[in-house]
This record gives sequence, structure tokens and C-alpha cells, in this order.
Amino acid sequence: MREHAPTEPAIDLSPSPGDEVKTTTCYMCACRCGIKVWLADGNIRYIQGNPDHPVNQGVLCAKGSAGIMQHYSPARLSKPLLRVGERGAGEFREIEWEQALEIAAGWLAPIRERNPDELAFFTGRDQSQALTGWWAQQFGTVNYAAHGGFCSVNMAAGGLYTLGGSFWEFGEPDWEHSRYLMLWGVAEDHDSNPIKLGLGKLKARGAKIVAVNPVRSGYGAIADEWIGIRPGTDGLFAFALIHELLKADRIDLEFLVRYANAHWLVIRNPGGADDGLFARDEEGRALCWVRGPHPGPHLADAIDISPAVVGEYTLPDGRRVVPVFHLLAERYLDPQFSPDAVSERCGIPADTIRRIARELAQAAFDNPVKLPIAWVDAHGREHSEMIGRPVSMHAMRGISAHSNGFHTCRALHLLQLLLGAVDTPGSFRYQPPFPKPLPPPNRPGKQRQANGALDAAPLGFVHGPEDLVVDEHGRPRRIDHAFSWAYPLSAHGMMHTVIRNAWAGDPYKIDTLMMFMANMSWNSAMNTAQTIGWLTDRGSDGEYRIPRIIYADAYASEMTAYADLVLPDTTYLERFDAISLLDRPISDADSACDAIRHPIVDAASQRLGNDQKPRDVRGFQSVLLDIGARLGLPGMVLEDGSPRYRDYADYIVRHERAPGVGLLAGWRGEHGELEAKGPPNPEQLQRYIEHGGFWRSHVPEAARYYKMANRAYLDWAQKMGFLGHAEAITLQLYSETLQKFRLAAQGHGPRQPPDEHRQRVATYFDPLPIWYEPFEGAQVEDSATRFPLSAVTQRPMFMYHAWGSQNAWLRQITTRNYLYLHPDTGARFGLIDADWIAVESHHGRIVVQARFAANVQPDTVWTWNAIGKRRGAWRLSKDAPEASKGFLLNHLISDITPKGDYANADPVTGQAAWFDLRVTLRKAEPDESTASERAQTQSQPQFAPLAFEPADNRPLRYGAQFRKNR
Repeated sequence: MREHAPTEPAIDLSPSPGDEVKTTTCYMCACRCGIKVWLADGNIRYIQGNPDHPVNQGVLCAKGSAGIMQHYSPARLSKPLLRVGERGAGEFREIEWEQALEIAAGWLAPIRERNPDELAFFTGRDQSQALTGWWAQQFGTVNYAAHGGFCSVNMAAGGLYTLGGSFWEFGEPDWEHSRYLMLWGVAEDHDSNPIKLGLGKLKARGAKIVAVNPVRSGYGAIADEWIGIRPGTDGLFAFALIHELLKADRIDLEFLVRYANAHWLVIRNPGGADDGLFARDEEGRALCWVRGPHPGPHLADAIDISPAVVGEYTLPDGRRVVPVFHLLAERYLDPQFSPDAVSERCGIPADTIRRIARELAQAAFDNPVKLPIAWVDAHGREHSEMIGRPVSMHAMRGISAHSNGFHTCRALHLLQLLLGAVDTPGSFRYQPPFPKPLPPPNRPGKQRQANGALDAAPLGFVHGPEDLVVDEHGRPRRIDHAFSWAYPLSAHGMMHTVIRNAWAGDPYKIDTLMMFMANMSWNSAMNTAQTIGWLTDRGSDGEYRIPRIIYADAYASEMTAYADLVLPDTTYLERFDAISLLDRPISDADSACDAIRHPIVDAASQRLGNDQKPRDVRGFQSVLLDIGARLGLPGMVLEDGSPRYRDYADYIVRHERAPGVGLLAGWRGEHGELEAKGPPNPEQLQRYIEHGGFWRSHVPEAARYYKMANRAYLDWAQKMGFLGHAEAITLQLYSETLQKFRLAAQGHGPRQPPDEHRQRVATYFDPLPIWYEPFEGAQVEDSATRFPLSAVTQRPMFMYHAWGSQNAWLRQITTRNYLYLHPDTGARFGLIDADWIAVESHHGRIVVQARFAANVQPDTVWTWNAIGKRRGAWRLSKDAPEASKGFLLNHLISDITPKGDYANADPVTGQAAWFDLRVTLRKAEPDESTASERAQTQSQPQFAPLAFEPADNRPLRYGAQFRKNR
């Protein structure tokens, strides 16, 4: 019998993920990584990282990979919607786009005619503020802001008023050369892929990583040392480190004099109008005191001088002056900032504080980094090498989201400056287009021009009391009270105050609230339940107190239910976007970068869930331009009244903010031969698509460090349009801007705060960083006893804001959250693991399930943010764990201070103080929880389900058809 050889199975050892691949930019978080999207039969098959992209270099996280399920989410909206039921019920009828646009323009046209400020236009986590801010300016409303006011304005303002740059999107650690990294309040959601790549480099080199955070997760879990700090005390910890460095004389005085204002003279004239201001010559140039055989005042920016940094001096005109560093040393050498004095309050042993200070000094000074790169400074001095302090720091919301966060951010920058660890090899590095002059030159718009447009963009940077957006009586002109005497440096606006103030008519009634991607009726609202009430409340005339709400989003979120008109947005794989250097850049320290998104698929061909319902959606940016053209807004129509721009893609290419400066810097000029500045190129978007969706221009090698005073960088930045003048940027240990406000509060100058704000401004506008107890703990009577625990949220690496917890793949990681507490904390309150507990603050109560975890500081409890959902939202099943067991801490957080006099916010910037929350715990009583059909307890509070059509209950699977087709 003939034998046959066994037949080998046909196995495709290298299957193609699809039949076509396109590159674009991810939108599953704010990282903005480059992705490659594989298509099969016109549908999205697979998403992977783009190895050529400067942000992520091919790395992609779970969120990015799960973008498929974000795109095919059953929660996607499919048509414009007009409310037919009560506001908040989620009852709508579908309408056509032409009707929707006519309604929107019909509502807005009378507002623009009589008073543009009656429109409040606030956008959430969008990445097109270069457009939305410009649109608000052209409409003429001062009432525009975006997400940063309740996210990170403390971080941005603290940095931009101190360093001309900041943590997060404007700077990064020197991953290649740093030997000691401190992470302050950094969770895993922001910039996660670049940070993971950087941490990998540090770990491979043996650098030490210290995580300062009350919770140890993600980055903290791989850190060499975790410092479980009590929330809100990071500034005290920083001051104790500064105290130790000053005591030991382990500071970089040469750096402080050469690049900062340590030697600038400050006038000492208590009670005088010039007290605390810099001594200047008749041309306004800062002075220092020069020692030597002929001592006396001298220009502070002169070279080859030996200025004094301590001592009191008398100028020829009789004024007494002291150098900035003298004031700094006086303050922080005070025993109140010693490790022993702050240890108990911070929850950090004094010996640990002293050791960390020694380690910082050793890393910075005992083994500096030296790069053999010649460079020339802004004053013409030649240097044969670049010498740096290999200590770097990175910080985020954990320090920002407190009512003392602005000064804490400044305290960290002060610590960096004393170590000489700002934009030197091994330290914190600026990312182009930063650094900027201090403060940045753009001030907030206030006046309307003849064509109705504002004289400047609504958001900007205040230089002094004269820049506040207030009326002749000092009262706020903005509905959110940003840039008022209550919150003067609110550079990102105050989105968290808009709904209360609009409901209250404070300082006036608005007509229309227009929002984009802002889930303000749920997880983005402090005081969620009352916020819902404000959105639906009616006045004595029976009409809604907020008359009209226009909302744009891609999904049926909780906020969608409160709109009168819903404008359905596309998903990020169906749209054009510009990730612009005018907005929120994606540069790295060695290069300027921008990017685009472009439609990978056509929205009309992408069906909605299992029911295969077609979708008729439009990108909100194009919709905004359409509405602007219908209103005849300046810059959006031609002379004959026809639209200037076909859509957002056309706007990206042809709009110029200044001659030759547009949203995108790459491939400018008629033939794409120019970069950064040049005439529009009709083929610009195609060039981006051909080059992976991004543009990158490398900083010249000799310009990559000391950017604040490097001649090569300053010239390059001016050529690129990042700086108006190629002048050195002096870093500000001491802020004269803040002192100007303090002087106004003390009765000096033509613009002074109303009496009710004087003490507040005088207290918190200290020109040197200060620390004070967060307001919730300070203002609640007997707070330490009644509410002994801090409560914070963190955003998980696998989710982002509310978006992720509608995603079928990400939901497999978690579908609910717990309140995590240390086992010792559980024992202290008589609890056991998995108990259902009542959590109470001065403002409210929730019932949730607790779990024990040792990765938290014992005086702190925490949970993942934005997992909890309202029933009916996001088209989740009515029994979805996110709604039945998930929860928000937001119900415990008041939007105003315990005294009720101000927003629950930082008094300098207006940043929402999410993390000031103080709570107590107890085991829930039987009548405090509601049993489900399976006798499982539910979280409280619960709200009436929204009336959105529920998703198909069949499991939402993806990919089976592709396998079948193969």
C-alpha cells in the first residue's frame, strides 16, 4: 500500500490586518499619538501605533487600540435633534441639518445684534481652540472658555508666569540625561505613552524615580520611591526641600543670576505705591546692585558684573532696595518651613524630607551633565559646552486641582530654579513654541470693534489690574467671573462656574449656552445634582432660567439630554482636525511638531450598531464655520456675504492668523517649500497625509538647551514665528505681576478691587510662592474631626474622562469603581473589605462599595474618575454596572466654598479645587441602599433614567465578519 506524506495545514504566518492602511492622529486621550488604521472592506479592522510619529514612536496603549469600539459605539448620535419633551428627559425628534443650522443661526443672530455677551460658548476636551476661540472673538462675546479652567490652568499659569513654559504640554523631563526624576501628582492618563517611553529610558539607565502622590498606581508603582503625601500639602513639602537646600548652600547661584531675576532689586517702601516693585531706570530697565570698588546700581541684564544677591541698599534717589534672592532666603529659611515643622502636616517623615533634599543636591551638583556642544548665549558670550543639572520634575493635576495649586506649582518651579534645573541638560526642558515672554504678551479681549468682533481673543494673560475684564465698578463682565477681581489670572476661563452663574443671572442673564464636548451635567460638574437642577429650573414666568442650550457631541452623553438643540459630531476617524502650534502643541524638546486628523472613513457609510442605522453627522468645526457664515461674522464671509470657507479643512489650509501664519506650520508656500511661515498651500493637507499626518522641524543642535537665553534658539524661534522678538527671557523667582495686584488691594493705583475682594487679593497675590490650607479644610468648622479624610480621584491609564467607559473593549477592564481605602483606615472606621459605606462631606452623601488597598496614604481615600454613569446615558444597558454600582465623588463636591462667598476654586486662577474634598466614612445602614433584583446593593444617589433608546442587549462583538470573510 502506497504511503502518503502528511498534508501540512495552510497557515498564513503573516496575515495582513486589512486591505488598506491610513495614518492619522489618535483622539482616545490628550496624548495625540500617531496611529495606523487598517481597513478591510471599507470598515476599520485594526489600529496600531505609527512608529514614525514623534509623540509615541509606535507605542499604543489600550485606549488607542480600542478606538475601533469608540468609532463603532452604539452611543453615537446619528441626526440633529430638537427637544420635544422636558429638558433633561432625553426626548427629541430628529431634524435635518438645514433646519438645525437655521435654528442655531436664528437663535444667535439677535444676540449678536443686541449684545454678543448673551452667548456663553464653552468647549470641553476639544483640540480645536485655535478655531473656537477665534470664532468667539469674531462673534464678539467675552464669554468663551475651554476645558483648562477645571483641569490644569494652575499648572499652565504657575509655569507661564514663572518660567515662560510649564509642565505637561509645554515641557518635559530630559529623558536622555536625567538621573533623578520627581513626579508630583501625576496620574496615568495624561501624556501616557511618551511618559512610559521616557520612564523606560530612565529605568534602563538606573536613574532614580520618586513619585509624590497620595495614591500609588501606574507610574508610582514602578517608581523607586513612593512618597504618600497628604493631598494639598505638596507646596509645604517643596518649601521644606528649599529650606534644606538653602541651609546647606546647595543652590546654583550662577544660574539664578544669569537666567533668573535673583539679583533684581525690589523696592522696600512699606505702605508706598512702589513697595515690592522692581527698581528700574528711567527707561524701565530692571536694576541690580553691583559690588566691588565702585558699588552701586547697574542694569540687571548687563554682563561681566558681580551683582549682590543679599543685603539692603539705598539707591541715589533714597529708595531702599533688596535683591529678590534676599527676600527668598528670608522667607524660606524661616523655621516654619523646616522638615520637622511640616512633617506631620504633609505625612512625610522629617528624615525622609532631609534625605530627598540631599539626594536632589547630590544629583544636581556632584555629577553634572556636560555635553560637548558649543553655543552662544543671548548676550554674545561663547560657551564650549552645555553643562546641566540632571534633576528633572514633572507634575500634573494632583497639585493643580487644589485651591492652593497655583502657588504650589510656583513652589515646584522655584525648587527647580534653585537647583539650576530648567532647560539644562538632564533637567526640565521646554517644548517649542515655549518658552514665552513673562507674562505671555496676549491679553484677554475686552472691547468690541466697529465690526462687532473683540479686540483680542477672549482668553489671554493678565499683566496687571488694567487687563481685568470688569466694568467701571470693578464687577465681572464675564458670566464665569474669569479675569475678575475674584479670579484675576484665570487664563483658561472657568467652565465650572458657567451653569450656576447663568442660572443665577450673575452678573447678568444670558440667552444661549452653547457647549461642545463638555459633560457638564455629570462627571465634569461639581455639585452634580444641583447642576442638573439649574439646567432644568424655570423662572416665575414659567420659562427656563437658561433659555436655550445648544450642545454638540458625537455621543449620547448625560449632557446631551439637557440640550434644546443637539448638533451631532463625527467620531475622530471621520473628521479633519488640526493639532496646531497655535493651540495645544505636540512638540518635543528637540523639535516643533504639529499634526492633523483626516477622515479615514466616510461617516455616511459607517452604520450605527447592530441595527445598521445610517448616520448624518458633521464635524463640529465645519458646523461652527457654517453658522458663522450664516451670521455674517467677520472673517467668515466674503464681501458678497457668501461663506469664506467651504468647511473646516478649507479653513485649516487658507486661514491666516497673521500674514503667513496659519493653523499648520508644515509645507507652507505655494508649492509647500516653506515651513512655519508662508502663504497658504492648497495641497498642504495632502502633504500631511503623505507624511504620516504630522510635520516636524528639528531645533538646531546648538539651540536645544538654555532656550530662554540661547541666541541660536531665540533667533530660530523668531524665524518660526514663536517669538515676536529674539530677546532673552528672564525667569521670575519673584512675580511683579502678582505684586501689582497686591498694591491695588492696598489702595494704590487707578484700578482697585471692590472692598469685598481687597483682603483676598492682598493675601493670595504674594509675589513669592506661599502655602495655605486648602479652603474646604480651612473653612469647615472642626473639619479635622468631622471630615478627617481627603478624597481624590485619578484617571486610569485605560480610560479617559467619560469617553472610555462607553467602550466595549475598555469596559472589559472595568465596568465599575470602588472607593479604595487603606486597611488601617478601614479598621479605624470599623469597616471590612467590600462593605457598602456612606461617604459624607460638608456638602453631600453618597453610598458606595469600599475595597481595601495598601497603595494609598492612610488619611486619603480614592477612586477612578468618571466610571460612574447615569442610567440611560451612552446607550448602555439599563443594568450596566457603571450606572448601578459605579459612582462619582462629584456629588460630594460643592461648586462654592463652605463659606459660600466664592467658587470652589483657586483664588488666583479660578482653577476648580476638585481635590480639596474632605470626607468621613461609616458603614451604610440598610435603609441607605437600594437592593436590585439580585439583592445586590446599588450605589447612591440614583437618578431617573434618561430616555435615550437603549442599545441592543446582544453582546457587542467586533471582527467576526472579517474572520468569516477570510
